[in-house]
Amino acid sequence: MGRRFRHAALVGKHQAEGIRPLLEDIATFLVQQGLQVSFERQTAHSTHVDAYGALSPAEIGERCDLAIVVGGDGTMLGIARELARYDVPLVGINQGRLGFITDVPVGQMQEALEPLIAGDFEEEHRAMLASEVWRDGGCIFEGLSMNDVVVSRGATAGMVELRVDIGEEFVANLRADGLIIASPTGSTAYNLSAGGPILQPQLPVMVISPICPHTLSLRPIVVPDSSRLEIRLDTPREKVFLTLDGQEGASLADGDVVRVTKGDATARLVRIGNRSFFDNLRGKLHWGE
Repeated sequence: MGRRFRHAALVGKHQAEGIRPLLEDIATFLVQQGLQVSFERQTAHSTHVDAYGALSPAEIGERCDLAIVVGGDGTMLGIARELARYDVPLVGINQGRLGFITDVPVGQMQEALEPLIAGDFEEEHRAMLASEVWRDGGCIFEGLSMNDVVVSRGATAGMVELRVDIGEEFVANLRADGLIIASPTGSTAYNLSAGGPILQPQLPVMVISPICPHTLSLRPIVVPDSSRLEIRLDTPREKVFLTLDGQEGASLADGDVVRVTKGDATARLVRIGNRSFFDNLRGKLHWGE
């Protein structure tokens, strides 16, 4: 039995049609269970719910001891990047299509939250990736990601040319549509579609997966998460982008260096019940049925 929560934040998929009644039902249930409830500020704004306090992600990190995320995996990834540094546990209620990390079905919401509120739950700590973009000796961009860091070409550009180093060791020059650096959590996302391996979430590793490489022998490789990866862009006159979790990022220029390491913060995911990682692989990805 874990500790009992006192103050929960509700985070919703902002553009989801009809999400307001569901959020209000969850808020009412939590209040009946004795919890204080606040809405994440953008969620409150987009749903026009003003009966509860509206908090920024930083304020949630300072005041709340639980965040309940209603939406899909994308919604979870977005708030996880914001709250990882505050060590706030996250539980996901799936209103999306796959729900690999938001794994509580909407129809089982109350049954899942009751034991959680009573302190009956388990936690998983998921590693985050820290990224920086360096240009002319200065850092021009930095951010965290839970799934992956992707360097990729624009929609009309040709292949990108990249040099990859791990620490002081040269690894490869490659021409490809791009490169994915994925955490174990992100191994079942873009990395998997690009032919990369599935990794158990607890493994202390990262996977480097080329996207459609020109040289077919360039295959995905798994490295320790203590590694410092450097990707140098050598692609003049082409549009190239850095993307974190497919949601935010920066435009890159020739000569830029992207540095990726394991982040100092971890995302705390609350797991309810005894559904395992392999249960999710079979149920969500139809793996080994």
